[in-house]
Amino acid sequence: MQEIEPSYQWENIYEAAKDKKSPFYGRSYSQTEYEHDIYGYYIHPNWDEIDSETLYCKILFTDYEAKFTIIELFGEWNDTLHNDIMHLKRNVIDHLLAEGIKYFTLVGENVFNFHGSIEDDYYAEWFEEVEDGWITGINFAEFVEREWEKYHIDYYINFGGNLHLPQWRTLKPELIFLSINHIISHRLGAV
Repeated sequence: MQEIEPSYQWENIYEAAKDKKSPFYGRSYSQTEYEHDIYGYYIHPNWDEIDSETLYCKILFTDYEAKFTIIELFGEWNDTLHNDIMHLKRNVIDHLLAEGIKYFTLVGENVFNFHGSIEDDYYAEWFEEVEDGWITGINFAEFVEREWEKYHIDYYINFGGNLHLPQWRTLKPELIFLSINHIISHRLGAV
């Protein structure tokens, strides 16, 4: 697990640690010291802590003018034991919402499991706060998406089908946003 690091292809145009509006502004990263772990396995130090025992993230790109962000997730999303949606919402999402972000893309290819809860308050709150925006999940494993459906997370987060974008790393963030916005517009019948 310590060799799985967040994507860094856009670091020449955006770094959350250098973005004064980011919840991770001012953070420094050691490339030699590993301090965080999931179930006793150390993880790469470039992942950002959100006060969860099992879920970490990296804001890969944020455009305040276009009002979108792309966030990569890592670990186990566990709402049952750790209420990870609360940690993600309060420690990352709320900061971005306060800065006007209303389009959220979560990259989930490094989310290895999901444990849901019947409580959906934080998902509902987030969904209401984006108003005319959206929340999407791209490249989550099918078994994670099945669990999301079981716990009705699909009421709040769009995922699956043509939101599997295996080539996302080769695209510019603006193109990812435009592609997803087009897909969501079609799904909502607005086009």
